[in-house]
Amino acid sequence: MCKKEIAILAGGCFWCMVKPFDQWDGVESVISGYTGGHLPNPTYKDVCTGRTGHTEAVKITYDPSIISYEEILDIYWQIMDPTDAEGQFVDRGSSYRPEIFYTSLEQKEVAEASKTALDQRGRFDRPVVVPITAATEFYDAEDYHQDFYKKDPIHYERYSRGSGRHAFIEKHQD
Repeated sequence: MCKKEIAILAGGCFWCMVKPFDQWDGVESVISGYTGGHLPNPTYKDVCTGRTGHTEAVKITYDPSIISYEEILDIYWQIMDPTDAEGQFVDRGSSYRPEIFYTSLEQKEVAEASKTALDQRGRFDRPVVVPITAATEFYDAEDYHQDFYKKDPIHYERYSRGSGRHAFIEKHQD
């Protein structure tokens, strides 16, 4: 039996962060939630105030014998704007900030190397500014936020396109 690992990543609206990871072999679950803040057990309403310090994020449980942390990060860099520290696309503010939350020193090293390599490739006109921070408590979001792309695919698709995420991804694909 292989030990499962956890990756915690923030890249704007968590609705748009689930589907890209959910489709990969070795990914066991992708949970929407909140992390990086100071308020215990925050709600969506709390986090949206911008006063809790939390950001929307996903907690990915994966089998490293099938998909590596480096591969998880490669997916991450493809689905968000790593040059925007103030939010993502139409979603602005600290609760939508991008951030990598490492759960081990090995993850920290891999994340730093991955970020440096991405920056050096020159894929973007601006520098990669995503912070790499030690993971703190992760709080699952409310049930209605979980697997939103499955629960309301039309709304999800309309939001994902309308936010500018799709256009950005298409323009900056590796």
